[in-house]
Amino acid sequence: MGLVSRALHTRWFVRSPIRLYRSGLGFLLGDRMLMLTHRGRTSGEPRYVVLEVSDRPAPDRIVVVAGLGPRSQWFRNIQADPRVLVSIGRRRDVRARAAVMSPDDGAAMLARYAAEHPGSWNALQPVVAEWAEPLARERGLDDSLRVVPVVELRLELD
Repeated sequence: MGLVSRALHTRWFVRSPIRLYRSGLGFLLGDRMLMLTHRGRTSGEPRYVVLEVSDRPAPDRIVVVAGLGPRSQWFRNIQADPRVLVSIGRRRDVRARAAVMSPDDGAAMLARYAAEHPGSWNALQPVVAEWAEPLARERGLDDSLRVVPVVELRLELD
């Protein structure tokens, strides 16, 4: 497990930006990060995760990636209830609906991301590969990016 993977598996580290967002200071992280508020699939309680914005195809569309795989709690929760709130930049708690992209569309988006952000991709690709490559082999796929969950958030802008 590499350094980036260890950091992303360290709970206190990945949860620390949530305090910034909840105190109204999320804008300090810019538009490349967002806080997603979703509901626990069994508890129904609000849950929070800070994610990197992978793409912004339109003002009311944001794409994020479940870089730690389909077993990520936030990903499983949005599959159970796609109604979420998004805080990004100076916008707080914007209603949105999450939709999982098709494997082909997700792989194409990841390829664009790798080309546009090579430094970030070089750090994150080994983390994604840890679970994606075995899952792709298990499913008999040649392209491990086709198993990476990619989610489009459709904002309800006023």
